[in-house]
Amino acid sequence: MDFFDAAYQGTPPWDIGRPQKEFVELARRGEIRGSVLDIGCGTGEHALFFAGEGHEVWGIDSAPLAIRKSREKAAKKGLPVHFLVLDVRDLAKLGRTFDTATDSGLFHTLSDEDRPVFVDNLAAILSPAGTYFMLCFS
Repeated sequence: MDFFDAAYQGTPPWDIGRPQKEFVELARRGEIRGSVLDIGCGTGEHALFFAGEGHEVWGIDSAPLAIRKSREKAAKKGLPVHFLVLDVRDLAKLGRTFDTATDSGLFHTLSDEDRPVFVDNLAAILSPAGTYFMLCFS
């Protein structure tokens, strides 16, 4: 995933500096519930938004530079988000479950071989009544 870490040397085109409106609308309608895992969090806009809404939030990304930027933003805003460098194919290593998982633009970057691995890991971290919200390109 060196491509993604290199992209965060600047501002990649997918980093719009705010949460996607679809995730804001989901939160406003009460669809984002309980603890939240933001998968492929980038520089943390969604995770920080959900934390500001009162959720316990974790954000993971495979790009160390993106996670560093996320942590800096969280510190500046005084928001308690757990940001970790983690490959999405290893979500089960988190050793816990979440009520909600969000994915903004990650799934479509996975290879056909990695997608079932990701889905298995997603099943391991979602609580039995958990919900996964995906925003992706087809």
